[in-house]
Amino acid sequence: MTLQIPERPRIRPGLAAAADENDPSYIVVWDQLKISSHFVRMPRAHFELVSRMNGSRSLRDLQADVMRATGGLLVPLDGFADLVAQLDSILFLDSPRFAEYIDGPIREPSCVGCYPAEPEAIRRLFRSYFVAEGGPGMPATKPVDDRLIALLVPHIDYARGNVGYAWGFKELFEHCDASLFVVIGTSHYSMERFTVTRKNFRTPLGIAETDQEYIDRLERHFGDGLFDDPLAHYPEHSIELEVVFLQYMYENFRPIRIVPIVVGPFRDCIEAGVSPSAQNDIRRMVAALQAAEAESGERICYVISGDLAHIGPKFGDPLPVSEPALSHSRAQDQKLMQHAEAINVAGYYDAIAAENDDRRICGLPPTFTVLEAAKPSSGRLLHYGQYVHPEGFESVSFASMAFYR
Repeated sequence: MTLQIPERPRIRPGLAAAADENDPSYIVVWDQLKISSHFVRMPRAHFELVSRMNGSRSLRDLQADVMRATGGLLVPLDGFADLVAQLDSILFLDSPRFAEYIDGPIREPSCVGCYPAEPEAIRRLFRSYFVAEGGPGMPATKPVDDRLIALLVPHIDYARGNVGYAWGFKELFEHCDASLFVVIGTSHYSMERFTVTRKNFRTPLGIAETDQEYIDRLERHFGDGLFDDPLAHYPEHSIELEVVFLQYMYENFRPIRIVPIVVGPFRDCIEAGVSPSAQNDIRRMVAALQAAEAESGERICYVISGDLAHIGPKFGDPLPVSEPALSHSRAQDQKLMQHAEAINVAGYYDAIAAENDDRRICGLPPTFTVLEAAKPSSGRLLHYGQYVHPEGFESVSFASMAFYR
């Protein structure tokens, strides 16, 4: 089948390029947003053309641009046209094909590899976390009570978070009877404050349906701005990793629905020396969540997807992680968790702001938002973990915490 070539091609946002390690005369292009899993290797001459594709030039215009820029290098149009068609077919162009994909109803998985692609392998993996040394054991076959209204769980990869996930989701299953989960996670790829998606999430365990009526209510109370970045959810792991675990927990018990929300940085609050509650958009989101829940007519549960400290050269610190730095970070984490257990939201934020968020607490935005909205009466630490790279390149800490009525 002949692919139609866009008349004036435009490279879409989110792509990255680097010289081929084995042959620097070639450039490799890939998708940082993980919408496409493809890598494209091309000669530098073709890359010169591709890098100029901004939607205002035809292929012949691009050919002439490169000739001028290189002092006469002629890139044959036939081969370049085939490359443009290939780029469009794998969703590297901002084109009608890409728009159709983005506007579709399904958000495809981007984290397969962090977990297996086969459903039964996922089930075996997750079961192993419950029964592993340090794990909580398998959950009861039905809820013990219905006191839990919010849960903080890690979004570090499963291999490092392992039993931490199990501690959190066991508590959720045993102490919450909800079927609607508002999953609020750290936004790693978008600078928008709050981004919601209406897309259903596909994973190897099936499709998790997004509750459209709840999102309608949320949008009505919050106002404009919830859908300003249509690409924010595609590469994001902070929602997907919780959705897969929710599917596993409830697949033999009851259908579940989700409301996926990612929260961007609160850096502006820290730099201005003000509480997030002083920011209009954060206040509006807290009020919108409360109003949407009140109008929903059913039990809901918040799932907070957030980690704690990120320290070491990987994150910009000058020195490898040492034991004194790890001990200090653990002590600071302990303060945060004590504030969270006491539902001292102001104290939780102030402890992070006091150190200028130098340890990069990525769970700050979703945790603050949920605790302000849900107003639990108590919290409990279930598990704490601190991953340390063997050569001190990084350390990431994380916790599972339950919050009750």
